[in-house]
Amino acid sequence: MQIPPGKKIFFLSDFHLGAPNAAASLEREKKIAQFLEGIRHEAFAVFIVGDVFDFWYEYKRVVPKGYVRLLGKLAELSDAGIHLHFFVGNHDMWMKDYLAAELGTPVYYEPREFTFNGKEFHIGHGDGLGPGDHGYKALKKLFRNPVAQWAFGIVPTRVGIGVADYFSRKSRAATGTSEEVFLGADKEWLIIYCRDVLREKKIDYFVFGHRHLPIDFRLSDESRYINLGDWITFFTYAVFDGTDMALLSYTGQDHKIIRHA
Repeated sequence: MQIPPGKKIFFLSDFHLGAPNAAASLEREKKIAQFLEGIRHEAFAVFIVGDVFDFWYEYKRVVPKGYVRLLGKLAELSDAGIHLHFFVGNHDMWMKDYLAAELGTPVYYEPREFTFNGKEFHIGHGDGLGPGDHGYKALKKLFRNPVAQWAFGIVPTRVGIGVADYFSRKSRAATGTSEEVFLGADKEWLIIYCRDVLREKKIDYFVFGHRHLPIDFRLSDESRYINLGDWITFFTYAVFDGTDMALLSYTGQDHKIIRHA
């Protein structure tokens, strides 16, 4: 796909709306909506790469309440002809067809590849990729099982969402501040994954979320790994102008981005 002159593609991830409480989530949501409004006139496409919600489950006629500022802003962008792409993450993997129906956006459950202006993009949330983390990988298979999703759906909403919120908080507490430390190229599981993919094909840009740490890592002369960071601590996003990709902070924290040339 060719990007029209003067237009750009934006990538964001890991909003975790709903956490840690309603007040903090609302302030973060307002900032995200403000950012999206600011890019409206130059955006050709917007990729939202997972964990938008700290928990999400679509019942047959019910979705979690709230998030109207974000959803309304996304609807405005879609109505304006901006292409939206939505990847599920490990916190909102039970996304079904609500956003597809309301916003006209495709919903992706696994990494996908795109070509823009002759550049090859490999995009996904990033959970369950690379070596190790076998416990989560097994849990992910269970949660993606249609029977498990159906079973959760018959639990009363008050109970089910309460349990899900508890485990989401527990997951964040277990991670702590470890997500803010770059482990080195040989230990960063997404860099290992990218290098494995590069042995099979040419990719110009790998774009992931999940890690929460903003990283711009050069894998080779022709390939870069971009981790989008989050909108909890760093408020970072990536933008492709048709020629090059930049990883930036909306709140002026560019100095905290891990860059490896």
